[in-house]
Amino acid sequence: MLALLGVTLLATPAIAHSGALRAATARDLAIPTWLFLATGGGTVGASFLLASFVTDRAFIRSIHDWGEDITPPDILGRALRLAGQLFGLSALTAILYFGFLGPDTPRRNLAILLVWVAWWGGYVGSTYLLGNSWPAINPVRTVAELLPSLDYDYPDRLGAWPSVAGLLALIWIEVISPLADEPTLLATTVAGYCAVTLVGALVVGPDTYFARVDPVSRVFRYYGRVAPLGRDESGNLELRLPAMSLTEERLVTGVDEVAFVVCLLFVTTYDGFVGTGPWADFARAVVGVGVPPLAVYLGVFLLGFAAFLGVFWLANRSARERGGTYLTTAYLARRFAPSLLPIAAGYHLAHNLGYVLTLLPNLLSVLASPVDPLQNPPILAALPGWFGGLELAFVLLGHLLAIWVAHATAYELFPRRMDAVRSQYGITLVMVLYTMISLWIVSEPPVEPPFL
Repeated sequence: MLALLGVTLLATPAIAHSGALRAATARDLAIPTWLFLATGGGTVGASFLLASFVTDRAFIRSIHDWGEDITPPDILGRALRLAGQLFGLSALTAILYFGFLGPDTPRRNLAILLVWVAWWGGYVGSTYLLGNSWPAINPVRTVAELLPSLDYDYPDRLGAWPSVAGLLALIWIEVISPLADEPTLLATTVAGYCAVTLVGALVVGPDTYFARVDPVSRVFRYYGRVAPLGRDESGNLELRLPAMSLTEERLVTGVDEVAFVVCLLFVTTYDGFVGTGPWADFARAVVGVGVPPLAVYLGVFLLGFAAFLGVFWLANRSARERGGTYLTTAYLARRFAPSLLPIAAGYHLAHNLGYVLTLLPNLLSVLASPVDPLQNPPILAALPGWFGGLELAFVLLGHLLAIWVAHATAYELFPRRMDAVRSQYGITLVMVLYTMISLWIVSEPPVEPPFL
C-alpha cells in the first residue's frame, strides 16, 4: 500500500480519448512504466490475498445484506419521474435542433457538448456513482409509452444478443466516424438510433424492448447495480454499499448477458486503446503493407472482443476445476460476470472525468447562449498535478471492488473455504492483467487515431 501511495503521488495524468473532441495535453510518468504497472497489478493481487484470509462468511454477509429502504412517497416519485421525462425530451430536442441547425464548430455546438460532455462523460458516470435514472429520463421510452404497441412476442432464443450487437455497433460508429466533429452527422446518428429504438418498442412493447434489446438501457441498468442507490427485488428504492448487490443471482441470467458484460468492459478499453501511441504505430505499420485502415480497426475490434470473452470463459473453467464443483462453467460465468462491472465503471470514470472537467466551462458558456455562442468558449486550461493520482485511484478502486465481489460470490458458491479461494486464482489473474492494461492506457499520452 505504501508503494501504491508513492506511485499515485508521483504519477501525472493523461486525458483519454472521448470521441474526437479533445482538450488534453500529454504528460509523462515520473517513474518507470514497468514499476507503475507492476505496483498496480500487485495491489490487486494483494487485495485478493487479504480478502481470502482475513474475512469469513458472516462478515461478508453482513456487508452485502446491509440496506435502507428510502422509497419516496408516491406523489414525490411521480413528480420526479415527470421532471425526468420533461428533461429528457428537452435534451433530445436540443440535440436534434442544434445538431442540424447550430454552429458547425464542435466546441460552439450545443448538440456536440450535450452528447459527449454532459451525457457520455457526465451522466453515464452518475449511473454508477449515484443510481440509474435512465428509465425515467429516456426520451424515446417516454414517447413509446404514449403510443399503442403491437406487443408481438419477443423470440426467447435471441436473448440479449441483439443488445450485444447493438453495443458493438454503437462503439464502432463512435470510434471510426467524426461524430464529435460534425454536428449534422451526430444529429443524424441520434435520430436514426431513436427511430430504430421507437420501432422496436412499438413492435414488442416498451417494457420488453428496453429490458432485453436496447443496448443503452442495458448499459445503464448494469452500471446502476454498482451504485449505492437501486431497487431491491420488490422494486423499492434502497440505499446500499456500492457494488454490494452484484452477487445477486438474478443480475445475469444467461451466456448472452455474460457476453454483454464482457462487451461493456471491452469497448471501454478499445475506445481508450485506439487513442494511444503504440496503437497508432501498429496501425500505420499494418496499413503500410497494404491492409485497408478500416479492416485493421475492425479486425482488432472483433478479435479483441473475442479474446476478452475467451479469457473470461477460461478463467471460469479454471474456477470450476480448482473449486471441485459440479456447477457448470456457464453457471459460474453468469455468477462472476457482475464482478467485472466495477472495473468498467472505474475505468470509465478515469477515462472521462478529466475530459469532462476540462470542457465543463465550455459547456456552461454555450448553454448560456446556444444560438450565438462565443467564438472561443473557455476551457479549463490545466488540471492540478494531483489529478493524475485521482484517475489512477479510480482504476484501482474499480478493480479492488471487483476482487471483493468475486470473493463474496465464491463464498456463496463453494461450501469449503479453500475451494472458494482456489476457485479465484484464474479470475484474479485476469483482473491483475486487466489492471495493468487499464493503467497503461490511462498513463499513455493521448494521440489522434490515424486514418480516421
